[in-house]
Amino acid sequence: MTNFVNAVLFDLDGTLVDTAADFVRIIGKMSLENNWQAPDQNDIREQVSAGASAMVQLMLRHNGQTVVSQEELLEFRQQFLDDYEADICVDSCLFEQLDEVLIFLESKQVPWGIVTNKPRYLAEQLLEKMNLHERCTVLVCPDDVARTKPDPEPMYLALEKLGMPRGGAASVLYVGDHIRDIEAGRAAGMPTILAAYGYIPPEDQKTIKKWNATYIVETPMQLKNLLVNSGKFDYL
Repeated sequence: MTNFVNAVLFDLDGTLVDTAADFVRIIGKMSLENNWQAPDQNDIREQVSAGASAMVQLMLRHNGQTVVSQEELLEFRQQFLDDYEADICVDSCLFEQLDEVLIFLESKQVPWGIVTNKPRYLAEQLLEKMNLHERCTVLVCPDDVARTKPDPEPMYLALEKLGMPRGGAASVLYVGDHIRDIEAGRAAGMPTILAAYGYIPPEDQKTIKKWNATYIVETPMQLKNLLVNSGKFDYL
């Protein structure tokens, strides 16, 4: 790691914003509409980082709907996305301590941004609902690139939007809760912080040290301390 930081980038769902409660609500709504039982909320939470299709498939498996056509699966997925867009921020919130982190970075004039696999139309609406859209310096979504994380292309685009050369990646921290986040950050030459408090299934929790993140934080408080503690990070 370099002795200074020019920017901090975050994954969105499960790292910066705790969106799971809204997904639990939507899966519950869809289950009720089909006279099904909703999966356990913890099981849904663990699938958030895998995307809409994974959460829909969890709901179907939970109710014995193991034989559905690709067309039916896409219809359920589209309903999920439509319902989510209609009420995108009912229970979502920044993880505890994260607003303090953002305020701290802003006070030090260290820009922060988001590199996510969430579609842009949903990411922009979520950030606007949470009044983060004007604070976020850069937003990179799958719509913006040909290859998504774990490919480093989104990270390179974020650097470009920040007005930084690829050679400056070593001064940009990337924080994420999925192995693809760590792989993308590492491939781009960025120091990485694994948010182990995020949406990581128990079976993956056992192997996170093998992901080779620069740092691992178990709680948002640890992330805050890591970024704010001037004794360890006096370049901020």
